[in-house]
Amino acid sequence: MLRLEHTGGLELDSTLDCGQCFRWSRTPAGWAGVVDGRSVLARMEGDTLLLEGPDETERDFWSRYFALDVDYPALLARYQAGNRRLAACVAENPGIRVLRQPFFETLCTFILSQNNNIPRIRGLVERLCALCGSPLENGQHAFPTPEQLAACTEEQLATLRAGWRAGYLADATQKVLGHLPGPEALTALPLADAQAALMTIHGVGPKVADCTLLYGLGRWDAFPLDVWMKRAMAQLFPRGIPVCCRGTQGIAQQFIFAYARAHLPKGETPKQAGGRAARRAK
Repeated sequence: MLRLEHTGGLELDSTLDCGQCFRWSRTPAGWAGVVDGRSVLARMEGDTLLLEGPDETERDFWSRYFALDVDYPALLARYQAGNRRLAACVAENPGIRVLRQPFFETLCTFILSQNNNIPRIRGLVERLCALCGSPLENGQHAFPTPEQLAACTEEQLATLRAGWRAGYLADATQKVLGHLPGPEALTALPLADAQAALMTIHGVGPKVADCTLLYGLGRWDAFPLDVWMKRAMAQLFPRGIPVCCRGTQGIAQQFIFAYARAHLPKGETPKQAGGRAARRAK
């Protein structure tokens, strides 16, 4: 059992069920997940994160994964003081943390996420892991490496029932093994250049590129935009992301996204939905 104390208000439900990751599931005993070939059961005890499976030798890995090295209380205080509408978004789910996930897994899972809902994405990811990921002791599978995924035939990938996304996975794998800059290079590149490099992969547009940079490389300056975020930004923040978020706008995005999912009903136009959210945020 690994104990990570003083987590600064981390909430597992908000963090693991907000659309940024797909290999965690809620169980009566806590949140069960597989991260970078590690099986883990996570639960909170007050402000302490308890992890069954890892030991003390993995403290740095899990602290980094859950972004416990980021001073979230100070960051959220800055957001709340800087903009009243952003303060309302933070108040909706103050325990959200943006995870640092494995790069290749993040790239592939967000390729699979396109035009999909979260339960179906999780199913696709689990089938992919069972197809070619390394088996773990508990019957689960690690996410496949690029080499393992590259060894899959077209026919094998068809069993995922991922449709056109299977071809995008294959292209992503070949480019990661070929000319695509590696994670360290993508982290160091200017944001626009890193986005452009990822968008050389078939099927990777601005949103998937930004999700990969934010969740898979800890690029807090990446700012994914989906339909919910476009609605929220158009109406809550028509002049753009508040100044208090610069440099960490990707983290702020997660709070805005959670607020939008809770308060912008499906079927409304951006103007209608945003007007309703703006009234709530006052």
